[in-house]
Amino acid sequence: MRLYMFVAGAVAAGLVGAAQAEEPAQDYSAALSRMLTATAAGTCPEDVMGPGLLAACRQQVEAMAAGLSRLGAVETLTFIRAEDGTYGRVEFYTVRFAGGHSMVWAIGGLSDGKFEVAYSNG
Repeated sequence: MRLYMFVAGAVAAGLVGAAQAEEPAQDYSAALSRMLTATAAGTCPEDVMGPGLLAACRQQVEAMAAGLSRLGAVETLTFIRAEDGTYGRVEFYTVRFAGGHSMVWAIGGLSDGKFEVAYSNG
């Protein structure tokens, strides 16, 4: 299954050539779990999504809800790495779902307590 989620603006271009950061996760996992859980239920969580990400979510939520709900509940998130780029820090996690499937997800672009980047290449 290949899912793409909420890529706002030119996020992909902002990540190309980004330097890998060595510091540990900064607790982006809770926000990522919240996004995935809410989206699977068919909603876009305004409390953790910045304007661009929220707009992208609203455009994709129907398709994303169907795909994510088939995977089951989020069971675990395991930090992989962080990269610093145009949109600031982006953290990568392996997300394991109750249905047994695992995917790598990224979250970042934190500004004013909300994120502008969240995606998976499946």
